[in-house]
Amino acid sequence: MTKKIAIIGSGNIGLSLAKGLVKANFAQAADITLTRRNTEHLKSFAEAGFTVSNNNKQAVVDADVVILAVLPQQLNTVLDEIQTSVVTAKHLVISVISGVSCAAVREKLGNHVEVVRVMPNTAIAIGQSMTCIASDNASVENIADVTKMFETVGSVVKINEDLMTSATALCACGIAFFLRAIRAASQGGVEIGFHADEALKMAVQTAKGAADLLLLHGTHPESEIDKVTSPKGCTIAGLNEMEHNGFSSSLIKGIKLSALKAGNLYTKEG
Repeated sequence: MTKKIAIIGSGNIGLSLAKGLVKANFAQAADITLTRRNTEHLKSFAEAGFTVSNNNKQAVVDADVVILAVLPQQLNTVLDEIQTSVVTAKHLVISVISGVSCAAVREKLGNHVEVVRVMPNTAIAIGQSMTCIASDNASVENIADVTKMFETVGSVVKINEDLMTSATALCACGIAFFLRAIRAASQGGVEIGFHADEALKMAVQTAKGAADLLLLHGTHPESEIDKVTSPKGCTIAGLNEMEHNGFSSSLIKGIKLSALKAGNLYTKEG
C-alpha cells in the first residue's frame, strides 16, 4: 500500500522534500498533501498534481505520515490543532523543527505516537542536504523508511537525539559558515587581481573540489592539505597566516555558539 504523506507548513524545506520524493519515485505527487495558511503560494504545486490544503486536521486524517515543518513558534498551535486527528496505530510523525525534542511533540500528541526528529539543511533544495535523524521510540522499519525518504534529497546520518542541536549548528548553520568562507576567498581573489565574477566562480569550484576530494577519497582534510603544501611554499604560508589570525578557532567558536542558540529556539510557552 502506498503511504499518504502530509507536510504541515509547506515552506522551503517541506516543498524541497516533496519535490525530492516525487523526483526519486518514492511517492506520487497525488499522495502528498501540502498545507499552508495561504494556498495561493502552492499554486504551482497544485498544478503539478500535489494536493494542497489549508486544513491541517483533514490533511492529517488523510495521511499515514505527518511531517511537521512549521516554525518553532507555531508548533504548539499546530499540535493543539491536529491532536485529535492523530491515531497512534496509524500515524508516523516526523518533525523537522529546530530545537524540538521527540518528547515535546509526544507531550501534545500522545505518549505512544512514534516520532522521528529530522534536521536537514538548505541544500535540500538541490538534493544535497546533510540530514541527521533521531528517535527515542520509532520502530526499526519506520527509521529505515525515514532514512530512505530523506536520502532522496541528500545524505542521511542517524544520531542520538541529544546531539540534534549540535547537528543543527554543524550542518544547518554550517551552510552559512562555508558560504561565508567562500565569499571571503572570492574577496581575496578580487584583491589579487581577478574580477568579482571570476573570483567567485573560482572560489566556488575550488571549495566544491575540496569537498569532493574528501567525499570520494574518504580521506582526512590534513592528508589532502599535505598534498598541496611544500616546504617554504606559498600554501603553508597562507594557511599559517590564517591560523595566526584565528581561522580554525573562530569557526570552532562559531559552531559552539550556534549549538547553544539552537537549543533555545523552542519554548513550551510558544
